[in-house]
Amino acid sequence: MHRFISFLVFSLGIFSLSYSQNIDVKILDRLNSPNELKADPAMKFISNSTTYAVVGVPLCIGATALVKRDSAMLSKAIAIGASLAVAEGFAYALKYTVKRKRPFETYDYICKKLDGGDPSFPSGHTTAAFSTATSLSLAYPKWYVIAPSYVWATSVGYSRIHLGVHYPSDVLAGAVLGTASAYATYKLNLWFHKKYLKNRRILKWY
Repeated sequence: MHRFISFLVFSLGIFSLSYSQNIDVKILDRLNSPNELKADPAMKFISNSTTYAVVGVPLCIGATALVKRDSAMLSKAIAIGASLAVAEGFAYALKYTVKRKRPFETYDYICKKLDGGDPSFPSGHTTAAFSTATSLSLAYPKWYVIAPSYVWATSVGYSRIHLGVHYPSDVLAGAVLGTASAYATYKLNLWFHKKYLKNRRILKWY
């Protein structure tokens, strides 16, 4: 666990240093527009889909597992939910530690096209999306699961910039945090199963 925390802090630090405020704002200004664009409704839909997807994925897998009485599938649903909880816990801890203002609060020419209330860094939507995409890909390592999962997660991150509610570095940090949290949770599950649950008739994770 200490290696994961060190990796996380290091990665977030690299992203923060690499993307200076000026570069952040320049990229954001290019991707955000003060005028309503045809792409805006689609971006809002993608951004708002995060809540439904991150809750719906483990619930649907869990419900299917209960119907089929499939303990392995049920364990995957629990693991995906656990990964999300870990990722969001770290995200909100960082938000209120860093306390970075939203871009539209600092720069009046950035157009806010969607609500965003809590601190900006990292992007909670992006964190949740990449956590779900990674844990789902680890649970079902097939290209037809992995490719759509990461395309959707990347689209969520882009939408948060396009809608003016996050800096690019917020999104990059969220992607790293979500991916790392899901992978760490996956490895912890494997270790826990190998060490404590082997040869016992209880749910196996993955």
